[in-house]
Amino acid sequence: MDFLTQAREHLGRHPVVDGHNDLPWALRRQVRYDLDALDVSGDCSDRLHTDVPRLRAGGVGAQFWSVYVRSDLAGDDAVSATLEQIDAVGQLLARCPADLVRALTADDMEQARAQGRIASLMGAEGGHSINNSLGTLRALHTLGVRYMTLTHNDNNDWADSATDEPRAGGLTAFGREVVREMNRCGMLVDLSHVAATTMHDALDTTAAPVIFSHSSARAVCDHPRNVPDDVLQRLADNSGVAMATFVPKFILPAAVEWTERADENMRAHGLHPLDTTPEAMKVHHAFEQRDPRPIATVATVADHLDHMREAAGIDHIGIGGDFDGTAFTPAGLEDVAGYPNLIAELLRRGWSKADLSKLTWENAVRVMRMAEDVARDLCERRPPSNATIRDLDG
Repeated sequence: MDFLTQAREHLGRHPVVDGHNDLPWALRRQVRYDLDALDVSGDCSDRLHTDVPRLRAGGVGAQFWSVYVRSDLAGDDAVSATLEQIDAVGQLLARCPADLVRALTADDMEQARAQGRIASLMGAEGGHSINNSLGTLRALHTLGVRYMTLTHNDNNDWADSATDEPRAGGLTAFGREVVREMNRCGMLVDLSHVAATTMHDALDTTAAPVIFSHSSARAVCDHPRNVPDDVLQRLADNSGVAMATFVPKFILPAAVEWTERADENMRAHGLHPLDTTPEAMKVHHAFEQRDPRPIATVATVADHLDHMREAAGIDHIGIGGDFDGTAFTPAGLEDVAGYPNLIAELLRRGWSKADLSKLTWENAVRVMRMAEDVARDLCERRPPSNATIRDLDG
């Protein structure tokens, strides 16, 4: 039996839990959530990385849908946009009930797998989404958000981002209270996008496992969005999971400088570098004709996973592709149908079926369950925090 056939058989039993997919934002940008205009229950391969048929072909069993809003949205605007993103996920699930089902717990994920449906969870990408309000944080959890990335590309008032100038030196006192309240709610602390100082502060504060929903290994590609080895090594004590991403500029050193040039070209055309609308992609592809793009491959991602397994341990790694949140993807991982190619490459490298089961399904479900256990204990021991940023940070 060839490796690709083995990979598909594996995913039939132990499907992928993917930590991060930006389909809701792509739907906002392209059609303002009009699911008649862009129907993901059918083939959308000409406009998106994600649709239901390709999720099925890729062996995806659970998906964290990112309810991301850009960090230049602030205050009430950020909260409103996040609520619209949450509503969009609800619309998506209502449209595809035979394939997608809401999941709030580890048990829900297991039940969805038993039913042959794709467990759909939500993660808020960027702490600006709560507008410095612990009550808003709890409200997002009540609405189904099960992780929050502490920052996006910019610092917020209480945490430093990996791609901004340091300001807080990690987490402020209020930032640490955010982490504690996430633990009490049962919302996973996501450390993708944050500065290494923030990673360490969060690990020092949290009572529950953390995740990196879409970050790879800094030792393999020296980009600040990736996880340093000293942080990967802390995941064993924390029981957390780092989910490798597929974004070429984070995984292939040759792609880092090229992406800086491509981003500058986008800005010169009055476009945001993260814009993946068809019009923006025309600008990207014209630039690529003039300045050929370094190509990441399935093997590039596998190199990161090999290193992350060595640094963190097999119990502490997963997958977070970032589909529909990036303009470019690796060869062989062009869209969500590509996961079998990655599993086949890992089989080719000698990964065992037991290791692959942890990578694709078991680690992520375990972390969810552990966070729920911590939350039950904390809720019995302390009330919700009503602290404000002014109270704690002055």
